Amino acid sequence: QVQLVESGGGLVQAGGSLRLSCTASGRTFSSYTMGWFRQAPGKEREFVAVISWSADDTKYADSVKGRFTISRDNAKNTVYLQMNSLKPEDTAVYYCALDITKWGLRVGAASYDYWGQGTQVTVSS
Repeated sequence: QVQLVESGGGLVQAGGSLRLSCTASGRTFSSYTMGWFRQAPGKEREFVAVISWSADDTKYADSVKGRFTISRDNAKNTVYLQMNSLKPEDTAVYYCALDITKWGLRVGAASYDYWGQGTQVTVSS
């Protein structure tokens, strides 16, 4: 079993920055791909970013490319999402997720096995 706990969400003005954290427990965190997703009210959960177990490969949604950076610290069992130049359309609940299959950087939410409870990010205009 794996527990994922996100933190770092909040209210920020457009153009501002936030850093989300997701800390894992209960499994060997360093062996698995980690992803970030988000879900806005009335919309489906969408892919944001993913990072390989070794942190040598990442992938981003086009909507956040160049603004968001995913990273991880395996010694701390934590994955991060640095979000810069935030826009009102980035407003959503952000979730981290863990993929136990080791089949590469997958972007579909259904591919992930464990999820955090989510953290709210609100960007005001």
